[in-house]
Amino acid sequence: MSLKRVFDIFVAAGAAVLFALPMVLVLLAVRWTSSGPALYWSKRIGRDNRVFLMPKFRTMRTDTPVVATHLLTDPARHLTSIGGFLRKTSLDELPQLWCILKGDMSLVGPRPALFNQDDLIAARTKENVHRLLPGLTGWAQVNGRDELAIPEKVALDAEYLRRQGMLFDLRILFMTAIKVARAAGVKH
Repeated sequence: MSLKRVFDIFVAAGAAVLFALPMVLVLLAVRWTSSGPALYWSKRIGRDNRVFLMPKFRTMRTDTPVVATHLLTDPARHLTSIGGFLRKTSLDELPQLWCILKGDMSLVGPRPALFNQDDLIAARTKENVHRLLPGLTGWAQVNGRDELAIPEKVALDAEYLRRQGMLFDLRILFMTAIKVARAAGVKH
């Protein structure tokens, strides 16, 4: 087992314990403020372009089309009453700790594409980024998040592939904490 995997398990397990109460509160808030399940399980692309199911707290209405948020004509129209808050604070991402513990994701890596984001998947495959375990956060997220076009995102993912290592991962985690605290780079 690699040092990165041990680190992922240790941090994800600790975070799951630390955020257990907030996750229960978010779960109840989602159920109380909108109809439908509290968790949304989406098909995502993992290492070697393998499909896996990734949970998030549901921030969109249940009748929202299954596409990347930036492809919706008016994303704000599809948000639940607390969806914007959950996205800005990144609380909607907490259930992904399960995917880290399970081994489908890492703390740091390229964010997993939706199964139908063919352009992003093809561009990542061309750059060999598909060989990486996707992450809860990544180099592209701390350098633009929702504001990046696909070519920029893939270039940053490819840079991560070349530079990856524990010190670089720690730097990205530190930068992520700052971005989340500032709610920086969240459009929808």
